[in-house]
Amino acid sequence: MEKNNSFKPFIPADRIVPEFTATSVVLGILLAVLFGAANAYLGLRVGMTVSASIPAAVISMGIIRVLLRKDSILENNMVQTIGSAGESVAAGAIFTLPALFMWAAEWGVSSPSLIEISLIALCGGLLGVLFMIPLRKALIVQEHGVLPYPEGTACSEVLLAGERGGSQSTTVFAGLGISAAYKFIADGLKLFPSKVNYDLKSYKGAAVGIDVLPALLGVGYICGPRISSYMMAGGILSWLVLMPLISLFGGVSIIFPGTDPVSTMDPSTLWNNYIKYIGAGAVATGGILSLAKSLPLIGRTFLQSVQSYNRGPSSKSSLRTDDDLPMRLIAVIISVVIIVIWLAPAIPVTLLGAVAIALFGFFFATVSARLVGLVGSSNNPVSGMAIATLLLSTILLKYTGDVGRHGMSGAIAIGSVICIIAAIAGDTSQDLKTGYILGATPRKQQIGELIGVVAASLALGGVLYLLNAAWGFGLTELPAPQAMLMKMVVEGVMNGNLPWTLVFAGAGIAVGLEILRIPVLPFAVGLYLPIHLSAPIMAGGLLRLWFERRKARSDEARKDAIDSGILYTSGMIAGEGLVGVLLAVFAVIKVGVDSLGEPVYLDAVLDLSEKLSLGSIGSLVFFVLLILSVLKFSIWRKASRIG
Repeated sequence: MEKNNSFKPFIPADRIVPEFTATSVVLGILLAVLFGAANAYLGLRVGMTVSASIPAAVISMGIIRVLLRKDSILENNMVQTIGSAGESVAAGAIFTLPALFMWAAEWGVSSPSLIEISLIALCGGLLGVLFMIPLRKALIVQEHGVLPYPEGTACSEVLLAGERGGSQSTTVFAGLGISAAYKFIADGLKLFPSKVNYDLKSYKGAAVGIDVLPALLGVGYICGPRISSYMMAGGILSWLVLMPLISLFGGVSIIFPGTDPVSTMDPSTLWNNYIKYIGAGAVATGGILSLAKSLPLIGRTFLQSVQSYNRGPSSKSSLRTDDDLPMRLIAVIISVVIIVIWLAPAIPVTLLGAVAIALFGFFFATVSARLVGLVGSSNNPVSGMAIATLLLSTILLKYTGDVGRHGMSGAIAIGSVICIIAAIAGDTSQDLKTGYILGATPRKQQIGELIGVVAASLALGGVLYLLNAAWGFGLTELPAPQAMLMKMVVEGVMNGNLPWTLVFAGAGIAVGLEILRIPVLPFAVGLYLPIHLSAPIMAGGLLRLWFERRKARSDEARKDAIDSGILYTSGMIAGEGLVGVLLAVFAVIKVGVDSLGEPVYLDAVLDLSEKLSLGSIGSLVFFVLLILSVLKFSIWRKASRIG
């Protein structure tokens, strides 16, 4: 396909405007760490992350345009480029790395060091960015108008709209502040319980409940009613159908992997012993099916990308908007990263194995960069790619005699690098698409991506250590569904000790859903997660559905209200994630001799939970107020402006 010569960027190529400045870099790094930490917490809690590009862009507009009185759309673009890299590194890492912490607890050994975590994240992040750079002209420029890159295009529209003013940022900040205060009151001061649960005594084995937290409501609103309903349907199947059936037919029997009679198990124990394996089988099968359905497109994508790159212009353009990082520098950095992978103790591969990881990573980076251009980042089958990589690497390590703890940890490390490569390559392509539409300098954006990767990688280890020390991965507070799945895949191949009947039952459910043309992954995630997490997500989806169907003065007014809701709920997700990390800090602080070695929460220090606890009714009242706050900063604010 020939380059689209009729396209003109917003900032002409011959015009020089502030772009890579100290302000944009510092602000971008802060947002990379902020959204990386928030998405790590969110992903470990509900198995989903959200794009940070648009919230980062809006926050940037509010700070640069309103507070600093500066006017540069490309500075804002640089901030979101650096900031969104943190979210992508976190998204790739939480799929796999928490498995190392869970094994450390099971084996009674030390957790992976901060250096190991940062090194794995850094290797994957750098390779993901560098592999995408040679594909920029082929995918972003030559196929402009063919590959829509929905998130990248939407982010450019937000930045262009911001030229009229930065008032949208107040919506994001409002969501962040209200959510942070709400989370602090609920889980810090414990004024009301953040989880409402009710075991159905007359329907043994079943339970209903809801986590009344802002991030879950925000996820549901952003994902929309369809995805939310699929997740809720999965939760209903597990908590209101499968668990009562297990309780009914299990009786006094002891069924592996449980160690107690089924009749003595409450709903949470039933979920922990049986449902999570059924859900894991469904999630794994959904990922594999998603990857399998994409195989024809993957093959065409790789060939077309290589052919398009070979047809690219041989002479170097003098235009600012055609300036990429030089291939010689890219080759040098990739070579250094390959050597680091080879020498890193956490990644047990030979030099040939390190080269194979890089080649495999380049393939998945190419696939990811093109797939997100077609279907968006949310539909990118990263989990399927990670499962395929883990299966292959585990089998190879076992075949070469590297078994047991060392081989299992090595397989996770290899899978982590590939997973992060795929995640960051998709994010980089979306950011470069935004820059192409706006007229940014690609080389400066690429440097910004690398800076964001480095900042997020260095911070990620500390975030994972804090969350694990505070609550532990794979437990109620942080179920870490993808990491638990990856752990089970590796254990199943290495040891063969999985309850395969339960796993295959989940796989059968996934195949049935695929036959019925029901999206497998959201349903499977709902099947795996406690219903308490699916319920507030469903509430957010229903709220979005009401927004979409309500009567409005015009379609534009309806769209403005929906977009304001997205910005507000994005801020809610970031606010809860940040306070979640802050509470993790408090949870590991040791205070006084009597409490030495025990987690210290704010409610223990201030003794408010006994004095002022509002109970489950208070939880539901506060959740309703949270829903009303979404209306306040979307529909009602628009109405007041019009009035």
